[in-house]
Amino acid sequence: MSRKENGSRTDIYARITDRIVAELEKGVRPWMQPWHSTNAIGRVTRPLRHNGQPYSGMNVLLLWSEAIARGYTAPIWMTFKQALEVGGAVRKGETGSMVVFASRFTKTETDARGEEFDREIPFLKAYTAFNVAQIDGLPDHYYARAEPVRDPVERIARADRFFANTGAVIRHGGDKAFFSPGGDFIQMPPFATFRDAASYVAVLSHEATHWTAAPHRVNRDLSRYGKDRSERAREELIAELGSCFLCADLCIVPELEPRPDHASYLDSWLSVLAGDKRAIFQAAAHAQRAVAYLHDLQPATADEREAA
Repeated sequence: MSRKENGSRTDIYARITDRIVAELEKGVRPWMQPWHSTNAIGRVTRPLRHNGQPYSGMNVLLLWSEAIARGYTAPIWMTFKQALEVGGAVRKGETGSMVVFASRFTKTETDARGEEFDREIPFLKAYTAFNVAQIDGLPDHYYARAEPVRDPVERIARADRFFANTGAVIRHGGDKAFFSPGGDFIQMPPFATFRDAASYVAVLSHEATHWTAAPHRVNRDLSRYGKDRSERAREELIAELGSCFLCADLCIVPELEPRPDHASYLDSWLSVLAGDKRAIFQAAAHAQRAVAYLHDLQPATADEREAA
């Protein structure tokens, strides 16, 4: 790989991280979904590819952030070529949004004994996607207006079933929400103390992301959580992103006001991101892995896996 290529790939990490840092410095959490979305399938969702498949990890943050900045209400994105393939055309003068694709290349190196070995090196590729609001001539269903709003009680019941299916021990009482690694349980304030049911789900999603860290689950190291401010900030960022991803998957509008304990992490997040241009990518990947684990505990997911 040439120095120019390496610099270009490194620049992707830096460009994205710098953008997120700039938003955080203004007090804006750029990973918050534009919940006012009223287009397409008419519900809270992750950004979607042209074929309806949701984006994951870092791309969720990138496209949510772009949608907020540009005022897009539709969640569907596609490349210039994909738009042409389904009969559309990107309007002249429109600028696309960055989407990243993780890949690896193999490099042959020589060890201390002079023996050659192959080492896989991860890197990012970037490509451009356009929101359907930037594209003319697409089939009507890409521009479909919102369906009637789903019954909020039904949505919350779905979330209750989701967390019950994980098998996590969830206790209620007190005025703090936290995950206890030693006791392996989630502690939540009483339901009635929350502003609304969606806020309860958002906080529980945050703590459930912490819960996945146990060695017999996704095995995310929390040994230095209580000793190292930087490690604590990284884990809280993972849980924050996991909560956003999971709320979108559950069609729940999460709390729009930051929790007091989240606000206290803002400076720590800025410090971590400024010192490590890959930290937000790692956090998004860990959050994606945690949420995928929670989904895998659901009966329907298990049935589909057996059928496959």
